Amino acid sequence: MQRRLRLLESATATTEHPLRVAFASSDRARIDQHFGAARAFTIHGVDRTSHRLLEVIEFKTGALDGNEDKLGERIAALEGCLAVYCEAIGASAVRQLCAVGVQPVKVPHGTRIRAQIAALQGELRGRPSPWLARALAPPRRGESEHARGDQMEAEEWSE
Repeated sequence: MQRRLRLLESATATTEHPLRVAFASSDRARIDQHFGAARAFTIHGVDRTSHRLLEVIEFKTGALDGNEDKLGERIAALEGCLAVYCEAIGASAVRQLCAVGVQPVKVPHGTRIRAQIAALQGELRGRPSPWLARALAPPRRGESEHARGDQMEAEEWSE
C-alpha cells in the first residue's frame, strides 16, 4: 500500500525534457534509506539548468525483512525514472531495476538531495559519468538489461 502526492505541471517549465530521478528519503531532504526498506521516494524532474519536485511516494511500514514482494511495489512506483539514489541496495533489486531501465545509484548515508541534483546537473552540462552516459544512450544491439545488472553486481553492489 502506498500514498502518492503528484504535483501538476508548471506553466514555467523549461523546453528541455527533464529526467525523472528518484531518491530514497525519509525526510525529502537527505538520501538515507535502503532501497528495499525505503519508506518513501521523492521524485524530481532534472534537466541541465533546473529541477523541481514531481512526486512523493510513501509506503506503508511493516515487517519487511525477507519479503521479496516489497521490491515489486517499489520498482513499479519508479516507472519512468532514469535512476534511483539510495544508501544501499541488494543484488536482486539491482537486477530488477535494471530490467525495467532504472539505474540504481548508491551514495553515502545522509547525502543531501539538492547536492546530488546539482552534481547530476553538472554531469548533464559537461561530461556524464559512465552510468549516466549508458543510461542516456540508446541500448546497443544485442545488449540486454540483465547483462547490465550482472555487471553492476560484479562491481560489488550489496545490501
